[in-house]
Amino acid sequence: MSDTLIEPLLLDPIPEAKSSATTHRTTSVIRRISKPGLLIPVLIVALAIGFAVAPGVFASGDPLSGVPADKLQGPSLAHWFGTDNLGRDLYTRFVHGAALSLTATLVAVGLALIVGSLIGLIAGFVGGVVDAVLMRIVDVLLSIPALLLSLALVTALGFGTINVAIAVGVAMVANFARVMRAEVMRVRSAAYVEAAFGSGVQWLGVLRRHILPNSYAPVIALSAVEFGQAVLAVSALSFLGFGAVPPTPEWGSLVSEGRNFLANAWWMTTLPGLAIVAVVISAHRIGHEIERSNRR
Repeated sequence: MSDTLIEPLLLDPIPEAKSSATTHRTTSVIRRISKPGLLIPVLIVALAIGFAVAPGVFASGDPLSGVPADKLQGPSLAHWFGTDNLGRDLYTRFVHGAALSLTATLVAVGLALIVGSLIGLIAGFVGGVVDAVLMRIVDVLLSIPALLLSLALVTALGFGTINVAIAVGVAMVANFARVMRAEVMRVRSAAYVEAAFGSGVQWLGVLRRHILPNSYAPVIALSAVEFGQAVLAVSALSFLGFGAVPPTPEWGSLVSEGRNFLANAWWMTTLPGLAIVAVVISAHRIGHEIERSNRR
């Protein structure tokens, strides 16, 4: 067989098979997250995203104004989550608070995904001294508890939702870098990649055609798992007072506002807290199912 016939096979081995594998993986993920056991987690996450995208559809009231005469009322048909000490409807505040909390979560996960994947890609593909230096930086980040690192960063950056998102995102970079590096090194040692290099394909072409398409799936699955962690971290920092300035509602600040009323208004802390836990657990459940489907 001539070199002209061999080279195309080395440049892009069996494109139909690659396309079929990608389609099969996508179908497998959709099938797994559509299982009856995952219906409730998917609905909870979808509902939370709906709160963030169109809060007025789910709660038409004003989250900043209240009726003093209605203060500290328990959960009822009129006030699903009860009211706070200023007579504001807690369900309305929770729904409208989703916009800031989930926006910060998406910014944090997006930042960690982009920066962490880039670090892992460079470390795994280049190797040598570059890999050693980058991974030592990652090891330092991993040695510090994520919430403590986020707290230190947001203290340095200052208050505000965006600063909270940046702090949480930086704290998650190391996890993405490790996963991406491991996948790149696995694909980098594959026979078809070595064949592509041997046939004279430039490194950029190898990255675009072989390394990235076969390395991204576990990183995307990790982002689904880290979404739940980010919701929890953003809410924790908001609980500590590093988020938006009151009276702007955020999920963590809603829990914080009810601390002084636990004895006679337990719903102010309990119901928003349970709703946050439900979103976090649901995101973890979906992420782990995606992760399991990628292993098959």
